Amino acid sequence: MKVRQSYAEVTATQRRLVKQKEAADALAEDWYGRAQLALQKNNDQLAKEALTRRQQQVDISNDLQSQLDAQATSIDKLYEGMQALESKIMEAKAKKDQLVARTRTAESTQKVNDMMSGISGKTSMDAFNRMEDKVEALEASAEVSAEMGALSGNALPGGSDLEKEFKMLESGDAVDDELKRMKGLLGGASDGGSGGSKSSVDDELERLKRDAGL
Repeated sequence: MKVRQSYAEVTATQRRLVKQKEAADALAEDWYGRAQLALQKNNDQLAKEALTRRQQQVDISNDLQSQLDAQATSIDKLYEGMQALESKIMEAKAKKDQLVARTRTAESTQKVNDMMSGISGKTSMDAFNRMEDKVEALEASAEVSAEMGALSGNALPGGSDLEKEFKMLESGDAVDDELKRMKGLLGGASDGGSGGSKSSVDDELERLKRDAGL
């Protein structure tokens, strides 16, 4: 920005010099016309004065031209330097963007590598191994529970309840049979009188003794 500002100032000065030279050339031309007019009127003294004034403007114009020529070279060099500087600045900006992009890529890559290193590290692998051991222990416990259930309940859900139901049915049949037998005995006693009843009781007593091993 400073170089551009300097270039603008120098260019503005150059344009002012050009305008001053143009004004000096115009005055020199005007004084030359007046000198011609004085000669036409046979006034040599006035013509000489006019030519003197003309020469002053010519000298000013020549001096301005010398400044313009010297400054033109400086302006050309300044412009070339400004262009080169802008090119360098653009190159630096592009390089800066590249460096920023490379830095971000490197940082992201480093983070990924750190994460991968953490996953594959000894601590993380030990944690995975402990988790695997717990899962295997749970699976083994479940298998043992299933085998115990198969032994106690024939591997059927609610096997123990089923076993109880069958035992109740079996015991129920025995009670019913005994009840029918006793009803038969009582029925025989009522039909055969007291003698038959006594005989049946004696027979039952003997049977019970035999069963008891007496």
